[in-house]
Amino acid sequence: MLTYFIVLVVACLTALMVPYDWAAVWNAVSVLRSLGASNAPIRMITKSKDASSAFVTGDFSVAGLTDDVSDLSPSQIVALYDWLAFYQKDYTPVGRAEGHFYGPDGEPTEALRRVEVSLAQGLQLKAQAQAHSQLYPPCNTEWSSAGGRVWCSTQSGGVKREWVGVPRKLFSPGSSRSRCVCMQPEELSRADNPNLQEYSGCPVEAESCYVREH
Repeated sequence: MLTYFIVLVVACLTALMVPYDWAAVWNAVSVLRSLGASNAPIRMITKSKDASSAFVTGDFSVAGLTDDVSDLSPSQIVALYDWLAFYQKDYTPVGRAEGHFYGPDGEPTEALRRVEVSLAQGLQLKAQAQAHSQLYPPCNTEWSSAGGRVWCSTQSGGVKREWVGVPRKLFSPGSSRSRCVCMQPEELSRADNPNLQEYSGCPVEAESCYVREH
């Protein structure tokens, strides 16, 4: 019950974060900053009920129960915002917690503004990753002691699309590690990405490849 209550408080604490709709971002910030407030005095909640960092890290030790999220990455801030958005569907903010995000008078702090900047960075990275996933969706894979198989389908990698694609190794720049992605057949003739590589022994336009390395 205590953990559930902490979850609700965190949703209220992070109510000022930038939304996903980039076109309306600044207008939405002004709307979000009014959450938990009305013509009546702002209801302030004690800091001891805040555990924003633990909500993302899972560290519910004494040290982990803190409202300081300055050491969280932009991606982790996005994860915190995702939970906020989830709970805002059914719950209404009832106040603001004095601490890292709000001052004694309920006004946003500089720390919260830095969180907003980090959130914006995280959302941009997330959007880039989603766009990349649409361009090169992950393959389906299966492995055994004898080897494995990678193949493409219209839903491989959880990315629904009209085309199937062919398996290719995609290397991260500067790394020897790769992952299997699906590439549109019509892109093969004009592919100039040096990080893409065919699977050895697999026909160029095959939708399925047997491989030995994991």
